Amino acid sequence: MTHVNEDSSRPGTAVWTVCAAAAVTATAVAGARAVEADSDWYRALRKPPWQPPPWAFGAVWTPLYGTIAWSAGRALGRARGRDRARLIGALAADLALNAGWNHLFFARRNPRAGLAGTVLLDLANAHLIRRTAAVDRTAAASLTPYAAWCLFATALNLSLVRRNRTPGGSPGH
Repeated sequence: MTHVNEDSSRPGTAVWTVCAAAAVTATAVAGARAVEADSDWYRALRKPPWQPPPWAFGAVWTPLYGTIAWSAGRALGRARGRDRARLIGALAADLALNAGWNHLFFARRNPRAGLAGTVLLDLANAHLIRRTAAVDRTAAASLTPYAAWCLFATALNLSLVRRNRTPGGSPGH
């Protein structure tokens, strides 16, 4: 376990933060391309009464993505050697699963596949937080709202699967 007490404003951290921000932005764009919240299919899904309004998702994800980029940049700037390589791998897997959920759920129109994807994302979040904490506990702590929101998304996805039990999770009439 490597703990470096260097100031997070040093140049290496800035470079890693820019790299992390680029990766997070690519994730957000790739995921957003698959979202069809206005599609007839999605509107026809039976949703729980506790589902947030559509505008809330953008309002929540924007700062969460910013926090992921900041946290990753801070931790990657402090990590060295194997710790950095492991952290990069954990971040890459997490971001791939993050964008992948939108494709599983919306592009495939399959809440069951989305549920599998979000459970994998929850596991990846736990792994990312663990890897980040090995380098920087502050950066790891800043990832907890992201992990919590993803757990909420898992519960919401599970509710959609249960409420829409036809093959593939498509709305039944």
